[in-house]
Amino acid sequence: MIVDPLTLAAFLPAALALNLTPGADMMFCLAQGLKGNRRAAVAASAGVSAGVMLNIVLAGLGLGALVAASPNLFATIRWIGVAYLVWLAIRTLRSPHELGASGKAMKSPARAFREGFLVNVSNPKVILFILAFIPQFVDPARGSVLGQFLIFGSVISIGGFVINAAVGWFAVGLGGVLVRSQRTERLLRYLSASVFGLLALKLATERHA
Repeated sequence: MIVDPLTLAAFLPAALALNLTPGADMMFCLAQGLKGNRRAAVAASAGVSAGVMLNIVLAGLGLGALVAASPNLFATIRWIGVAYLVWLAIRTLRSPHELGASGKAMKSPARAFREGFLVNVSNPKVILFILAFIPQFVDPARGSVLGQFLIFGSVISIGGFVINAAVGWFAVGLGGVLVRSQRTERLLRYLSASVFGLLALKLATERHA
């Protein structure tokens, strides 16, 4: 098996924690639900997941080429990832979550899918985060780096689809509590920052064979 079962078992809760952490993609899907459009919320989540898989492929191809050319660059990418995660934690802590201009009602599920896809792939921070997170679990000695990226990326993509779609679906009934309550917003922001900070610490202290 290209991925060690124990590594995959450790990856699952980490991926779940990331999928549960509020971010731009989740807020985008939430916006569709807040506008009373459950079908658009699910379609937007599917588009986001498709964008994630495209970023996974691009990241896996690029990282595979780097590892083949110089294994030392793998460590360099990891430290760049540490710096990015720390910056992201600080920025998340200081910046309230906002829906943004893309949080408008969608006219059709097809359009919602396209918009969700574009929201994800047009954000360069997504691929940077992928390169910061997934290499913690990739072992070049076990074979294809791209293959491992696809396995781990599929877990993130599928989990993200389910969670983001659920957030959008149930937002219709919740009436936007998550974005109207300042106390809840602060709690979500602190949770996001904590997750990013702990990931940075894990990435900085672990060594890969």
